[in-house]
Amino acid sequence: MSSDHIQIVLVAALSAAVVGVIGLAAAWLLRHLSIRWQLGLIVLVSIGAVLAGVVAVSHMMFISHHDWEVVSLVASVAGVVALLVALAVGAAISQWSAALRRDARRLGAHGTYVIEPRGPSELQAVSEELARTSERLEESRRREARLEESRRELVSWVSHDLRTPLAGMRAMTEALEDGMAADPQRYHRQIRAEVDRMVRMVDDLFELSRIHAGVLRLTPEPVMLGDLVSEAIAGADPVARARSVRLGGRVEEGVEVTADAAGLSRVMTNLIMNAIRHTPADGSVEIHGRAVPDGIELSVSDECGGLSEDQMQRVFDLAWRGEGARTPKPDTPPETQGAGLGLAIVKGIVEAHRGVVHVENVGAPSPAGCRFLVRLPG
Repeated sequence: MSSDHIQIVLVAALSAAVVGVIGLAAAWLLRHLSIRWQLGLIVLVSIGAVLAGVVAVSHMMFISHHDWEVVSLVASVAGVVALLVALAVGAAISQWSAALRRDARRLGAHGTYVIEPRGPSELQAVSEELARTSERLEESRRREARLEESRRELVSWVSHDLRTPLAGMRAMTEALEDGMAADPQRYHRQIRAEVDRMVRMVDDLFELSRIHAGVLRLTPEPVMLGDLVSEAIAGADPVARARSVRLGGRVEEGVEVTADAAGLSRVMTNLIMNAIRHTPADGSVEIHGRAVPDGIELSVSDECGGLSEDQMQRVFDLAWRGEGARTPKPDTPPETQGAGLGLAIVKGIVEAHRGVVHVENVGAPSPAGCRFLVRLPG
Protein backbone atom coordinates (compact mmCIF):
# COMPACT_ATOMS: atom_id res chain seq x y z
CA MET A 1 0.00 0.00 0.00
CA SER A 2 1.42 3.40 -1.00
CA SER A 3 1.92 6.31 1.31
CA ASP A 4 -0.98 8.18 -0.37
CA HIS A 5 -3.34 5.32 0.37
CA ILE A 6 -2.19 5.17 3.98
CA GLN A 7 -2.71 8.92 4.34
CA ILE A 8 -6.22 8.68 2.87
CA VAL A 9 -7.15 5.85 5.25
CA LEU A 10 -5.87 7.76 8.25
CA VAL A 11 -7.72 10.95 7.30
CA ALA A 12 -10.96 9.05 6.64
CA ALA A 13 -10.62 7.13 9.90
CA LEU A 14 -10.00 10.31 11.89
CA SER A 15 -12.98 12.05 10.31
CA ALA A 16 -15.24 9.04 11.00
CA ALA A 17 -13.95 8.83 14.57
CA VAL A 18 -14.84 12.49 15.22
CA VAL A 19 -18.37 11.95 13.87
CA GLY A 20 -18.62 8.69 15.89
CA VAL A 21 -17.75 10.46 19.15
CA ILE A 22 -20.37 13.12 18.44
CA GLY A 23 -22.85 10.33 17.65
CA LEU A 24 -22.11 8.55 20.91
CA ALA A 25 -22.71 11.76 22.84
CA ALA A 26 -26.01 12.26 21.01
CA ALA A 27 -26.99 8.62 21.69
CA TRP A 28 -26.36 9.17 25.41
CA LEU A 29 -28.60 12.25 25.37
CA LEU A 30 -31.33 10.39 23.46
CA ARG A 31 -31.01 7.12 25.39
CA HIS A 32 -34.49 7.43 26.94
CA LEU A 33 -36.31 8.13 23.65
CA SER A 34 -37.99 5.62 21.36
CA ILE A 35 -35.89 3.08 19.50
CA ARG A 36 -36.91 4.69 16.19
CA TRP A 37 -34.82 7.74 17.07
CA GLN A 38 -31.93 5.52 18.05
CA LEU A 39 -32.04 3.85 14.64
CA GLY A 40 -32.29 7.23 12.92
CA LEU A 41 -29.24 8.43 14.85
CA ILE A 42 -27.28 5.36 13.72
CA VAL A 43 -28.08 6.17 10.08
CA LEU A 44 -27.12 9.84 10.54
CA VAL A 45 -23.81 8.89 12.12
CA SER A 46 -23.07 6.45 9.29
CA ILE A 47 -23.83 8.99 6.57
CA GLY A 48 -22.07 11.74 8.52
CA ALA A 49 -18.93 9.64 8.80
CA VAL A 50 -18.98 9.05 5.03
CA LEU A 51 -19.49 12.74 4.24
CA ALA A 52 -16.80 13.83 6.68
CA GLY A 53 -14.35 11.41 5.12
CA VAL A 54 -15.29 12.50 1.60
CA VAL A 55 -14.89 16.18 2.43
CA ALA A 56 -11.54 15.70 4.15
CA VAL A 57 -10.11 13.50 1.41
CA SER A 58 -11.47 15.72 -1.37
CA HIS A 59 -9.60 18.73 0.06
CA MET A 60 -6.42 16.66 0.19
CA MET A 61 -6.87 15.52 -3.39
CA PHE A 62 -7.86 18.96 -4.63
CA ILE A 63 -10.80 17.59 -6.64
CA SER A 64 -13.05 20.04 -8.41
CA HIS A 65 -15.94 21.71 -6.67
CA HIS A 66 -18.33 20.09 -9.12
CA ASP A 67 -17.06 16.58 -8.33
CA TRP A 68 -17.30 17.32 -4.64
CA GLU A 69 -20.94 18.45 -5.02
CA VAL A 70 -21.79 15.26 -6.94
CA VAL A 71 -20.32 13.04 -4.27
CA SER A 72 -22.06 15.02 -1.53
CA LEU A 73 -25.45 14.85 -3.29
CA VAL A 74 -25.17 11.11 -3.82
CA ALA A 75 -24.24 10.55 -0.16
CA SER A 76 -27.02 12.89 1.03
CA VAL A 77 -29.72 11.17 -1.05
CA ALA A 78 -28.53 7.80 0.16
CA GLY A 79 -28.58 9.11 3.72
CA VAL A 80 -32.16 10.43 3.41
CA VAL A 81 -33.39 7.10 2.02
CA ALA A 82 -31.54 5.15 4.71
CA LEU A 83 -32.94 7.48 7.38
CA LEU A 84 -36.52 6.95 6.16
CA VAL A 85 -36.02 3.18 6.13
CA ALA A 86 -34.54 3.30 9.63
CA LEU A 87 -37.44 5.39 10.94
CA ALA A 88 -39.95 3.00 9.34
CA VAL A 89 -38.23 -0.03 10.88
CA GLY A 90 -38.00 1.79 14.20
CA ALA A 91 -41.72 2.58 14.08
CA ALA A 92 -42.52 -1.09 13.40
CA ILE A 93 -40.31 -2.22 16.28
CA SER A 94 -41.96 0.38 18.53
CA GLN A 95 -45.39 -1.00 17.61
CA TRP A 96 -44.26 -4.57 18.23
CA SER A 97 -42.76 -3.64 21.59
CA ALA A 98 -45.94 -1.72 22.53
CA ALA A 99 -48.04 -4.80 21.72
CA LEU A 100 -45.66 -6.94 23.76
CA ARG A 101 -45.95 -4.47 26.63
CA ARG A 102 -49.76 -4.67 26.48
CA ASP A 103 -49.54 -8.47 26.53
CA ALA A 104 -47.20 -8.34 29.53
CA ARG A 105 -49.63 -5.97 31.29
CA ARG A 106 -52.46 -8.40 30.56
CA LEU A 107 -50.34 -11.23 31.96
CA GLY A 108 -49.84 -9.25 35.17
CA ALA A 109 -53.54 -8.40 35.45
CA HIS A 110 -55.15 -11.68 34.42
CA GLY A 111 -52.29 -14.18 34.56
CA THR A 112 -52.87 -15.37 30.99
CA TYR A 113 -50.79 -14.89 27.87
CA VAL A 114 -51.38 -16.05 24.31
CA ILE A 115 -48.21 -16.15 22.24
CA GLU A 116 -48.33 -14.24 18.94
CA PRO A 117 -45.02 -14.44 17.01
CA ARG A 118 -44.17 -10.97 15.72
CA GLY A 119 -41.18 -8.73 15.26
CA PRO A 120 -37.53 -9.73 15.28
CA SER A 121 -36.25 -12.89 16.91
CA GLU A 122 -35.37 -11.05 20.15
CA LEU A 123 -38.97 -9.89 20.66
CA GLN A 124 -40.23 -13.35 19.71
CA ALA A 125 -37.91 -14.84 22.34
CA VAL A 126 -39.35 -12.45 24.95
CA SER A 127 -42.87 -13.44 23.86
CA GLU A 128 -42.04 -17.13 24.20
CA GLU A 129 -40.57 -16.52 27.65
CA LEU A 130 -43.75 -14.68 28.69
CA ALA A 131 -45.79 -17.65 27.46
CA ARG A 132 -43.66 -20.01 29.56
CA THR A 133 -44.05 -17.66 32.52
CA SER A 134 -47.81 -17.73 32.02
CA GLU A 135 -47.75 -21.53 32.07
CA ARG A 136 -45.68 -21.53 35.26
CA LEU A 137 -48.05 -19.04 36.87
CA GLU A 138 -51.03 -21.18 35.92
CA GLU A 139 -49.32 -24.24 37.39
CA SER A 140 -48.54 -22.24 40.54
CA ARG A 141 -52.18 -21.22 40.85
CA ARG A 142 -53.30 -24.82 40.48
CA ARG A 143 -50.72 -25.92 43.04
CA GLU A 144 -51.80 -23.16 45.41
CA ALA A 145 -55.42 -24.20 44.99
CA ARG A 146 -54.47 -27.82 45.77
CA LEU A 147 -52.49 -26.70 48.81
CA GLU A 148 -55.38 -24.60 50.06
CA GLU A 149 -57.72 -27.54 49.58
CA SER A 150 -55.20 -29.75 51.39
CA ARG A 151 -55.06 -27.29 54.28
CA ARG A 152 -58.82 -27.31 54.59
CA GLU A 153 -58.83 -31.10 54.46
CA LEU A 154 -56.06 -31.16 57.06
CA VAL A 155 -58.05 -29.01 59.46
CA SER A 156 -61.10 -31.18 58.87
CA TRP A 157 -59.23 -34.49 59.28
CA VAL A 158 -57.25 -33.38 62.32
CA SER A 159 -60.36 -31.95 63.96
CA HIS A 160 -62.16 -35.24 63.38
CA ASP A 161 -59.20 -37.39 64.40
CA LEU A 162 -58.74 -35.41 67.61
CA ARG A 163 -62.39 -35.01 68.46
CA THR A 164 -63.16 -38.73 68.29
CA PRO A 165 -60.41 -40.00 70.64
CA LEU A 166 -60.89 -37.05 72.98
CA ALA A 167 -64.60 -37.82 73.27
CA GLY A 168 -63.79 -41.49 73.90
CA MET A 169 -61.18 -40.66 76.53
CA ARG A 170 -63.56 -38.26 78.26
CA ALA A 171 -66.21 -40.97 78.43
CA MET A 172 -63.69 -43.51 79.77
CA THR A 173 -62.26 -41.11 82.37
CA GLU A 174 -65.77 -40.26 83.55
CA ALA A 175 -66.54 -43.96 83.83
CA LEU A 176 -63.33 -44.47 85.84
CA GLU A 177 -64.13 -41.52 88.11
CA ASP A 178 -67.66 -42.77 88.73
CA GLY A 179 -66.45 -46.32 89.34
CA MET A 180 -68.59 -47.59 86.46
CA ALA A 181 -65.72 -49.21 84.51
CA ALA A 182 -66.06 -52.99 84.52
CA ASP A 183 -62.39 -53.41 83.45
CA PRO A 184 -60.34 -50.35 84.52
CA GLN A 185 -57.09 -51.80 83.17
CA ARG A 186 -58.57 -52.09 79.69
CA TYR A 187 -59.75 -48.49 79.89
CA HIS A 188 -56.26 -47.40 80.94
CA ARG A 189 -54.69 -49.26 78.03
CA GLN A 190 -57.18 -47.76 75.60
CA ILE A 191 -56.55 -44.25 76.88
CA ARG A 192 -52.80 -44.78 76.58
CA ALA A 193 -53.19 -46.02 72.98
CA GLU A 194 -55.27 -42.98 72.04
CA VAL A 195 -52.79 -40.63 73.70
CA ASP A 196 -49.92 -42.27 71.80
CA ARG A 197 -51.81 -41.85 68.52
CA MET A 198 -52.44 -38.17 69.18
CA VAL A 199 -48.79 -37.69 70.11
CA ARG A 200 -47.77 -39.21 66.79
CA MET A 201 -50.18 -36.90 65.01
CA VAL A 202 -48.76 -33.84 66.76
CA ASP A 203 -45.22 -35.02 65.93
CA ASP A 204 -46.21 -35.35 62.28
CA LEU A 205 -47.70 -31.86 62.25
CA PHE A 206 -44.53 -30.47 63.81
CA GLU A 207 -42.38 -32.27 61.25
CA LEU A 208 -44.50 -30.92 58.40
CA SER A 209 -44.31 -27.39 59.77
CA ARG A 210 -40.50 -27.63 59.78
CA ILE A 211 -40.47 -28.99 56.23
CA HIS A 212 -42.78 -26.28 54.88
CA ALA A 213 -40.89 -23.56 56.75
CA GLY A 214 -37.62 -24.79 55.21
CA VAL A 215 -35.97 -25.31 58.61
CA LEU A 216 -35.72 -29.09 58.49
CA ARG A 217 -32.20 -29.89 59.71
CA LEU A 218 -30.44 -32.83 58.15
CA THR A 219 -27.27 -34.49 59.37
CA PRO A 220 -25.90 -36.39 56.36
CA GLU A 221 -23.65 -39.32 57.14
CA PRO A 222 -22.72 -42.61 55.44
CA VAL A 223 -25.51 -45.11 56.11
CA MET A 224 -25.85 -48.75 55.06
CA LEU A 225 -29.13 -49.02 53.21
CA GLY A 226 -29.69 -52.61 54.28
CA ASP A 227 -29.50 -51.69 57.98
CA LEU A 228 -32.08 -48.94 57.63
CA VAL A 229 -34.51 -51.16 55.74
CA SER A 230 -34.05 -54.01 58.23
CA GLU A 231 -34.81 -51.72 61.17
CA ALA A 232 -37.89 -50.29 59.44
CA ILE A 233 -39.20 -53.79 58.66
CA ALA A 234 -38.54 -54.97 62.22
CA GLY A 235 -40.49 -52.00 63.62
CA ALA A 236 -43.46 -52.55 61.29
CA ASP A 237 -43.54 -56.36 61.55
CA PRO A 238 -45.86 -56.53 64.61
CA VAL A 239 -48.41 -54.31 62.87
CA ALA A 240 -48.14 -56.37 59.68
CA ARG A 241 -48.65 -59.62 61.63
CA ALA A 242 -51.69 -58.18 63.37
CA ARG A 243 -53.22 -57.42 59.96
CA SER A 244 -52.05 -60.73 58.40
CA VAL A 245 -49.84 -58.91 55.91
CA ARG A 246 -46.56 -60.44 54.78
CA LEU A 247 -43.44 -58.27 54.70
CA GLY A 248 -40.60 -59.22 52.36
CA GLY A 249 -38.05 -57.93 49.95
CA ARG A 250 -34.34 -57.63 49.31
CA VAL A 251 -31.64 -54.99 49.50
CA GLU A 252 -28.38 -55.28 47.58
CA GLU A 253 -25.39 -55.99 49.77
CA GLY A 254 -22.99 -53.19 50.57
CA VAL A 255 -25.15 -50.34 49.26
CA GLU A 256 -24.26 -47.15 51.10
CA VAL A 257 -25.89 -43.74 50.93
CA THR A 258 -24.97 -40.41 52.45
CA ALA A 259 -28.16 -39.21 54.12
CA ASP A 260 -29.75 -38.21 57.39
CA ALA A 261 -30.28 -41.57 59.10
CA ALA A 262 -33.30 -40.46 61.15
CA GLY A 263 -34.95 -38.80 58.16
CA LEU A 264 -34.40 -41.75 55.83
CA SER A 265 -35.67 -44.12 58.53
CA ARG A 266 -38.79 -41.96 58.80
CA VAL A 267 -39.27 -42.21 55.05
CA MET A 268 -39.02 -46.00 55.11
CA THR A 269 -41.30 -46.38 58.14
CA ASN A 270 -43.97 -44.11 56.65
CA LEU A 271 -43.93 -45.89 53.30
CA ILE A 272 -44.08 -49.36 54.87
CA MET A 273 -46.87 -48.40 57.30
CA ASN A 274 -48.78 -46.79 54.45
CA ALA A 275 -48.43 -49.99 52.39
CA ILE A 276 -49.57 -52.17 55.32
CA ARG A 277 -52.53 -49.89 55.97
CA HIS A 278 -53.85 -50.25 52.44
CA THR A 279 -53.03 -53.92 51.81
CA PRO A 280 -55.84 -56.41 52.53
CA ALA A 281 -55.36 -59.38 54.86
CA ASP A 282 -53.22 -62.17 53.43
CA GLY A 283 -51.62 -59.64 51.09
CA SER A 284 -47.93 -58.81 50.90
CA VAL A 285 -45.70 -55.76 51.00
CA GLU A 286 -42.34 -55.88 49.20
CA ILE A 287 -39.39 -53.61 49.97
CA HIS A 288 -36.41 -53.43 47.60
CA GLY A 289 -33.26 -51.36 47.58
CA ARG A 290 -30.48 -51.14 45.04
CA ALA A 291 -27.72 -48.94 43.72
CA VAL A 292 -28.33 -46.99 40.52
CA PRO A 293 -25.79 -45.01 38.45
CA ASP A 294 -26.60 -41.68 40.11
CA GLY A 295 -27.40 -42.86 43.65
CA ILE A 296 -29.74 -45.37 45.27
CA GLU A 297 -33.31 -46.47 44.68
CA LEU A 298 -35.82 -47.70 47.24
CA SER A 299 -39.19 -49.20 46.36
CA VAL A 300 -42.14 -50.24 48.51
CA SER A 301 -44.88 -52.22 46.74
CA ASP A 302 -48.32 -52.99 48.17
CA GLU A 303 -51.56 -54.63 47.03
CA CYS A 304 -53.91 -51.67 47.41
CA GLY A 305 -55.65 -52.24 44.09
CA GLY A 306 -54.06 -49.34 42.26
CA LEU A 307 -54.66 -45.63 41.95
CA SER A 308 -56.38 -43.52 39.33
CA GLU A 309 -54.53 -40.75 37.53
CA ASP A 310 -56.19 -38.13 39.71
CA GLN A 311 -55.28 -40.00 42.87
CA MET A 312 -51.65 -40.28 41.70
CA GLN A 313 -51.56 -36.50 41.35
CA ARG A 314 -52.81 -36.05 44.91
CA VAL A 315 -51.27 -38.93 46.80
CA PHE A 316 -48.49 -36.76 48.28
CA ASP A 317 -50.79 -33.84 49.06
CA LEU A 318 -51.19 -32.75 52.63
CA ALA A 319 -54.04 -34.54 54.48
CA TRP A 320 -55.06 -36.62 51.45
CA ARG A 321 -56.18 -40.10 52.46
CA GLY A 322 -57.76 -41.41 49.30
CA GLU A 323 -60.94 -43.29 48.66
CA GLY A 324 -62.13 -46.81 48.32
CA ALA A 325 -59.43 -49.38 49.00
CA ARG A 326 -57.09 -46.71 50.33
CA THR A 327 -59.49 -45.43 52.99
CA PRO A 328 -59.07 -47.12 56.41
CA LYS A 329 -61.90 -49.37 57.49
CA PRO A 330 -63.90 -48.38 60.59
CA ASP A 331 -62.33 -51.21 62.57
CA THR A 332 -58.75 -50.26 61.66
CA PRO A 333 -56.59 -50.40 64.81
CA PRO A 334 -55.46 -46.98 66.10
CA GLU A 335 -51.77 -47.77 65.59
CA THR A 336 -52.30 -48.14 61.84
CA GLN A 337 -54.58 -45.18 61.30
CA GLY A 338 -53.20 -41.99 59.82
CA ALA A 339 -54.18 -38.40 59.27
CA GLY A 340 -52.92 -38.19 55.70
CA LEU A 341 -49.59 -36.71 56.76
CA GLY A 342 -47.17 -39.61 56.27
CA LEU A 343 -46.67 -39.36 52.50
CA ALA A 344 -46.45 -35.58 52.63
CA ILE A 345 -43.64 -35.99 55.18
CA VAL A 346 -41.98 -38.57 52.92
CA LYS A 347 -41.97 -36.14 49.99
CA GLY A 348 -40.63 -33.30 52.13
CA ILE A 349 -37.75 -35.34 53.56
CA VAL A 350 -36.83 -36.86 50.18
CA GLU A 351 -36.80 -33.46 48.48
CA ALA A 352 -34.71 -32.06 51.36
CA HIS A 353 -32.15 -34.75 50.37
CA ARG A 354 -32.38 -33.49 46.74
CA GLY A 355 -34.11 -36.72 45.79
CA VAL A 356 -37.40 -37.56 44.09
CA VAL A 357 -40.33 -39.78 45.01
CA HIS A 358 -43.23 -40.91 42.87
CA VAL A 359 -45.85 -43.64 42.71
CA GLU A 360 -46.87 -46.01 39.94
CA ASN A 361 -49.36 -48.83 39.50
CA VAL A 362 -48.06 -52.39 39.27
CA GLY A 363 -49.74 -55.46 37.85
CA ALA A 364 -51.45 -55.92 34.50
CA PRO A 365 -53.93 -55.70 32.94
CA SER A 366 -55.70 -54.49 36.12
CA PRO A 367 -53.48 -52.80 38.72
CA ALA A 368 -52.84 -55.13 41.65
CA GLY A 369 -51.21 -52.46 43.73
CA CYS A 370 -48.90 -49.49 43.93
CA ARG A 371 -45.15 -49.07 44.03
CA PHE A 372 -43.57 -46.05 45.69
CA LEU A 373 -40.11 -45.27 44.30
CA VAL A 374 -37.57 -43.14 46.15
CA ARG A 375 -34.36 -42.08 44.39
CA LEU A 376 -31.63 -40.34 46.34
CA PRO A 377 -28.26 -39.08 45.13
CA GLY A 378 -25.30 -41.17 46.25
